[in-house]
Amino acid sequence: MSGVVYWLDMTGVIVFALSGVVLACRSRMDPFGMLVLAAVTGIGGGTLRDLVLGIRPVFWVSDPTYLWVILATVGVALLGFHYIHRLSRRFLPVADAFGLALFVVIGTHKALLLGTSAVVAVVMGIMTGVAGGMLRDVLARRVPMVLREEIYATAAMVGGIVYAGLYTLGAPLYATIAISLGATLGLRLAAIRWRLALPQFAWVKVAPKVEQGDSALSTPKKAKERVRMIRRQRRR
Repeated sequence: MSGVVYWLDMTGVIVFALSGVVLACRSRMDPFGMLVLAAVTGIGGGTLRDLVLGIRPVFWVSDPTYLWVILATVGVALLGFHYIHRLSRRFLPVADAFGLALFVVIGTHKALLLGTSAVVAVVMGIMTGVAGGMLRDVLARRVPMVLREEIYATAAMVGGIVYAGLYTLGAPLYATIAISLGATLGLRLAAIRWRLALPQFAWVKVAPKVEQGDSALSTPKKAKERVRMIRRQRRR
């Protein structure tokens, strides 16, 4: 792994670990709970990725620096607990968006270096970016961000496709990283700001048409079920 990618990975671990600390504070967890959420968020996605790709040992076992970085992040957060506690509710999704963008690049890049196909590399990028946050939210008894209305996994997929495509075309590494980061981060932040969401499909009952000549005593027609595309109202 090149130096720039390694430091991007470390930055992603710090950002995601900090988001875990913030959520632990909001959930009124003790310092051990903060450490667990920080670790799960920071290295959970990459661990799952390495296990799926058959990499042994996983990255944080071969390089314990990741663990020390998580410990340092939690330690600094404890020292500045009052500042962490005052962070607005907007901080968590924004920090999560930065971590998502960074980890999509890392996961896709690592899979491509192992010689996987572009499709597999994109899946690994999504897994690296999404899995840690999902585990964090589940442990905190929250609905994972990936399952909410706003675009989340789609942003990761777009960033992964951009990275895999540019990498396959032989684009410079720095340009590939910057464009992929911008695609994922820009789409995710736009989704947070304007509540962008994909359309949803659901079974809805369609009332039968009342034709002229039907008497009031005739057998009522049953409502039919149809699959319709629906959009939820924006929350204000």
